[in-house]
Amino acid sequence: MYDLKEKEMIFVFTGPDGSGRKTVARLVGDTLHMQGVISSTTRAKRSYETEDVDYHYLSREDFMKAEENNEFIEKVEINGHLYGIKESEVAEKFEKNGCIYLVSNKEGADILKGLYGDKVIRLFLYADRDTVIQRQRERGDAEDVIDAHMSHYDEELEYKTECEHAFENYELAHTVFEVTNKIEKYLTGVLKAK
Repeated sequence: MYDLKEKEMIFVFTGPDGSGRKTVARLVGDTLHMQGVISSTTRAKRSYETEDVDYHYLSREDFMKAEENNEFIEKVEINGHLYGIKESEVAEKFEKNGCIYLVSNKEGADILKGLYGDKVIRLFLYADRDTVIQRQRERGDAEDVIDAHMSHYDEELEYKTECEHAFENYELAHTVFEVTNKIEKYLTGVLKAK
């Protein structure tokens, strides 16, 4: 397991699919010059996604080989697809920057929180059910994919109370501003991880 150094932190963007967590994470990361860690997955690439930008797309066989080699710092299975974050990527990103961010579901966020405790700050993004469905339709998700995502919506929304911070995401620029300000307080030592 990668050992975080004294000032290293991981900011985990989490929340229901369609909440805008990936978009907000990228914009905040760009603003603060933080490196993002990309997850690996066995699910097929969607039409609007880009290899090695949204995910590293692996065959189930390659994923299982990596797992056997203990390459993943965390891994979860969602709707029959495997997702994981490689320890080597975390280490590589920390070489470039003292803080990193990643996007994860609640299971992955909990695994990281369990591993690193106070050095992991979970940032929960959310919107109401109708908004989340509309966003998924606008980006081109098939109805069966949306149904699968929404089957977890209420359970994922409950996770909001367990996270260090929660942000309602209806106005992207406002949300990015709020999240950036919150993370800056950690980076400058104004806020301490609990």
